[in-house]
Amino acid sequence: METGIYAQMLATLDAAAEKLGLTYDDYVILRYPERELQVSVPIEMDDGSVKVFTGYRIQHSSTRGPAKGGIRFHPDVNLDEVKALAAWMTWKCAVVKIPFGGAKGGVKVDPSKLSERELSRLTRRYTAAILPIIGPERDIPAPDINTNEKIMARIMDTYSMFKGYAVPGVVTGKPVEIGGSLGRKEATGYGVAIVTEQIAGYAKLPVKGARIAVQGFGNVGATAAKFLFGSGCGIVAVSDETGGVYNENGLDIPSCLAYAEKNGSLKGYTEPGARTITNRELLTADVDILIPAAIEKQITEEIAPHVRAKIVVEAANGPTTSKADEILARRGVLVVPDILANAGGVIVSYFEWEQNLQACIWEEDKIREMEKNILERSTSDVYSLAGGKRVSMRVAAYMIALDRVVKAKKFRGIFP
Repeated sequence: METGIYAQMLATLDAAAEKLGLTYDDYVILRYPERELQVSVPIEMDDGSVKVFTGYRIQHSSTRGPAKGGIRFHPDVNLDEVKALAAWMTWKCAVVKIPFGGAKGGVKVDPSKLSERELSRLTRRYTAAILPIIGPERDIPAPDINTNEKIMARIMDTYSMFKGYAVPGVVTGKPVEIGGSLGRKEATGYGVAIVTEQIAGYAKLPVKGARIAVQGFGNVGATAAKFLFGSGCGIVAVSDETGGVYNENGLDIPSCLAYAEKNGSLKGYTEPGARTITNRELLTADVDILIPAAIEKQITEEIAPHVRAKIVVEAANGPTTSKADEILARRGVLVVPDILANAGGVIVSYFEWEQNLQACIWEEDKIREMEKNILERSTSDVYSLAGGKRVSMRVAAYMIALDRVVKAKKFRGIFP
């Protein structure tokens, strides 16, 4: 029996299947990943010693197209987490109707304890280990927690060396100089801002002046805060792993961004009228909108009864536990699920992949406009279905995604 966050994914999947009137046979294949790869990643450290790290690459579904999903380097990476993240990618791609399946990868490592040379060796060795199952027509990795465009460049180069020619389409999130897309770095956070503004409109909450708390001030959270601040929202609280800061009159987000860029975190940040807060205080702050943009399992059964936000927009993957989700639903809190809210990144990854395959470059304005159109259409679809079927937005998003994947599977059939 599955436990952990993969079990949470399955519970939502089953609920969506029941609402769609599917039989177990219609979707049972989607309860299991197509492929689970665990690899040993030995590297020589700078002092001459050898350490072996554990890596994973899970491909949940390729029914609607090549598998797609990020790679994270984190000490808490484990099989259950990667399986769940791979499945969420399947649903994420389906709910926004782009022709990808779902995958995810990771290495159990604290990259802050590695030198640049050690990190490069780790990346290349991990790439070599998963190389047989990735490729522009098979499985396309992307950045995730503690990985970035430089890591993607190393993966692309390693794959290309084995092939004997440049293969930019093997990863997305690369530097623009080697085939990366304009707008990709800010795509997820920008998408979160677009969805947040649209949902606020549906909830008849004026965007200008809305009070927002953002948990997680990495690329996604910081970018979402920047765009929402630009739209006139009051970002009253932000945090990262070093702590949080709160200003009831609204934080100076450009100042926060500049400080974090210079110092690597928000630790020590101050401004007039601001005070430090704990993670719990941020999650339960008196705000209109809460945007968890950190890691999984942040809004728990213990935290949920004290959440005061009217709307929760899941910028992170799996930030709300199943029990917490039930509590928020009973309390009338509108939760925008991760598979919709943070889909901007994979949308622009799709644009990058498409540009690579066609050997062309699109202007950033075009990319932003297309991302916005896809997200607004998808948000409207999910919100309308949720209201029509009297289900949560999470179940509605799963219903749309599952319906698309099941239909594709029925057309393709089961081999042999």
